[in-house]
Amino acid sequence: MMKLLQQSLLPVLAILFAITAVPAAAQETGSSGKSAVVIGAPLPLTGKLKDFGLMMQHSFDMAKEAINASGGIKGRPLRLAYADDQGDPDKAQAVIKQLTEQAGAIMLVGGYQSDVTYALARFANQRDVPFLVSTAATDRITEQRWRNIYRLNPPVSEYTTSLEDYLLKELRPRSMAIVYENSMFGTDAAANMMSFLQDNGIEIDNLIGYSAERASPAYFRPLLAPLTQEPPDFIHMISYLADGIALVKTIRELQIPSRLSGAAAGFTHPKFLEQAGEAANDLLVATLWSAELPYKGAKAYYDGYLAAYGSAPDYHGAEAYSALLVAADALRRASSLKPETIRKALDQTFMMTPFGPVKFYSYENFERQNSIRTQVLRVKDGQFQVVWPADLAIPSATPP
Repeated sequence: MMKLLQQSLLPVLAILFAITAVPAAAQETGSSGKSAVVIGAPLPLTGKLKDFGLMMQHSFDMAKEAINASGGIKGRPLRLAYADDQGDPDKAQAVIKQLTEQAGAIMLVGGYQSDVTYALARFANQRDVPFLVSTAATDRITEQRWRNIYRLNPPVSEYTTSLEDYLLKELRPRSMAIVYENSMFGTDAAANMMSFLQDNGIEIDNLIGYSAERASPAYFRPLLAPLTQEPPDFIHMISYLADGIALVKTIRELQIPSRLSGAAAGFTHPKFLEQAGEAANDLLVATLWSAELPYKGAKAYYDGYLAAYGSAPDYHGAEAYSALLVAADALRRASSLKPETIRKALDQTFMMTPFGPVKFYSYENFERQNSIRTQVLRVKDGQFQVVWPADLAIPSATPP
């Protein structure tokens, strides 16, 4: 009898859920009494990459407050709907469905990990939902002719342009080993660095791919052991946070005298400095942003984040903050909230943000891709300092 009663209640409960759950998003109003405009943000909010997801979420929240304080979207409040992708590409379809069908998002911003965001972008494009990627870097994301996919951050093939320039003009290494995570981001970044070395006559001393799932000092020691015999001038690492910390510490423990460089990602997070400690000293890091850049709002964003959350943001946060400003600007200019008019407004975007100038270009194999100037940081006394380009460098940060 109880089983029959439960079965008979299921359709009723489903209807009640539909009545109560969907209007929850639609009926949220601001002081104007108008319903909210919903933007969805897929992020890794749990798991190994949650530190980056939380930094991006905090930055989105800061931007949302600023947008709503300045009138929202044509007088309507902006609401953010978050979905945890858990760093798992297999969850991408469910995440897109959650944000668009259940939360009612009219567009998306965010995306951290490359392989996850690549899957998210494919499903968003299939659903005809504009998606402004703020962080995921693999070149492939904006090479697929997906009309709904725009990207604020540069592709990974452009991440190390300033580092490469610095190597050629100032450091002139003769050899380099590349240590990289076996992921979409890691393999793409490693291939790009290999091309740079080959084009400039720098010996590729060793290529060491590793599994992020197995990363630990005990795992890294035998992988790095060949570098102890004839150390290369440089060891370039392409890793996320926990792996980067373990790699740097292991290299120091093995007393490999090579100079070290890191390809953005995990090496710019404040926890890297805290947990790597002295092992990180003199490390060079490719980055996309620093608070010292002369972009309007860059220092204010940095100071605001530091005051609100007690830690410093890196480029991942600046990307997220700026991406939501770009999305809001496009929605304010769009003649409606339909996908085609949102795309038209994004196509016409040309604005300055705390992350830098934003305009979506088509060039080489890329479509709807922003391109910016990158920088090089050096770790000195537990702090990041800009060493390149020369016009942005802090004189005391550059080694003699």
